[in-house]
Amino acid sequence: MNARYYEKRDDQKIQCLLCPNECIIAPGKKGICGVRRNSGGTMEIPFYGRLSGLALDPVEKKPLYHYYPGKMILSAGFWGCSFRCPFCQNYHISQQTREESDYMSPEQLVDLAVKRNSFGIAYTYSEPLIHIEYLLDTAKKARQRGIKNVLVSNGYINPEPAEEFLEYLDAANIDLKSFNPDFYKKEIGGNLDEVKRFLTRAVRKIALEVTTLVIPTKNDSLAEIGEIARFLASLDPDIPYHLSCYYPTYHYTIPATSVSSISRLAEEAKKRLNYVYQGNVGLKETNTFCPSCGNLLIRRVGYTISMCGIKEGHCSKCSKKVPIPGVE
Repeated sequence: MNARYYEKRDDQKIQCLLCPNECIIAPGKKGICGVRRNSGGTMEIPFYGRLSGLALDPVEKKPLYHYYPGKMILSAGFWGCSFRCPFCQNYHISQQTREESDYMSPEQLVDLAVKRNSFGIAYTYSEPLIHIEYLLDTAKKARQRGIKNVLVSNGYINPEPAEEFLEYLDAANIDLKSFNPDFYKKEIGGNLDEVKRFLTRAVRKIALEVTTLVIPTKNDSLAEIGEIARFLASLDPDIPYHLSCYYPTYHYTIPATSVSSISRLAEEAKKRLNYVYQGNVGLKETNTFCPSCGNLLIRRVGYTISMCGIKEGHCSKCSKKVPIPGVE
């Protein structure tokens, strides 16, 4: 399988051009992501089609609250990641690889989605974008079969591959881990501006939602969440924004985020955004209300969904259009 988005150098090293890390990789070595390798001066992608997980999930689990609510979606997981988050909740697949894992071709994955009556395929669990060749091959075949393409990602990708993939993408939830450039650089080895750039591109082309994992003492100030909300509102105030409770895992031992803290931050974000949700808060309802009249549109208790205030794609009380694809 031919790799894309790299260039050869004179010394048999190669430079990957897929994500902003732009790793320079010596022969026999891998990039930061762990899945793109230099084999004799050529990019090798040994994990093409090697999945770390496969499941039929509620779309709300991604989380996507404004895209085909109440539907199940076939979810494919991958190996490796372009970041090194010390608080990663999926570190067992993002920070390691397993070449002997099950192989599934793009054709097989699309066929399975059709067989399972899934409206789409979610590329998720670890970081999908570092497997761009597989994503493009699968997304093109899915589009031909009327299957939606959904991405759950850190949004860390260079402009050219981003534009190519966005042409076949329908929806995404992107992690915006902080609004502090130093946090991105020192904690996870990334660049905040690159993620903001991807969000700015994506909002013009797909159904976009954003998640911040709220970590006490790291990114849980009212000022920082307010800055994130202001940025997202500048793109579109209807972007659904998820504030999710952190729990200690991997290298982080910081105590878990309290539900009261998430609630306080959600109120701050609501000053600028129409749809703000609290995640990892147990069975607390995470409902959708009409921003014009306050009518309850969708009730959510866990993954149990009730459409109670939407009629023909509009609020049943004030007739405001509800910007949620898949809702009639």
